[in-house]
Amino acid sequence: MFATGSAVFLALLLILIKLPRRLLLRLLRYDIALDIGVTLLVMFLHWGSFDGVMAATVAGLMTSFATSAAKRVLGYIDRGVYVPGLMHLEV
Repeated sequence: MFATGSAVFLALLLILIKLPRRLLLRLLRYDIALDIGVTLLVMFLHWGSFDGVMAATVAGLMTSFATSAAKRVLGYIDRGVYVPGLMHLEV
């Protein structure tokens, strides 16, 4: 269950890394909505077995931790204004 959840999280993380920087920073503005959306999506995809639901839960938790950390480290874009995190990105 942890291995499957980690694999699902890794796939989602790689998709987020490939996003253009501005789009990623705009999405990080809505980190709670992103967490809920990802969790519901993976829950829907893996529904039907206990292992699937637990893997989706693990992936949702890991995504929540990752988006919170990314928002603090990278910052986010709010109404067109870049709010920097610990690292200042050129946008």
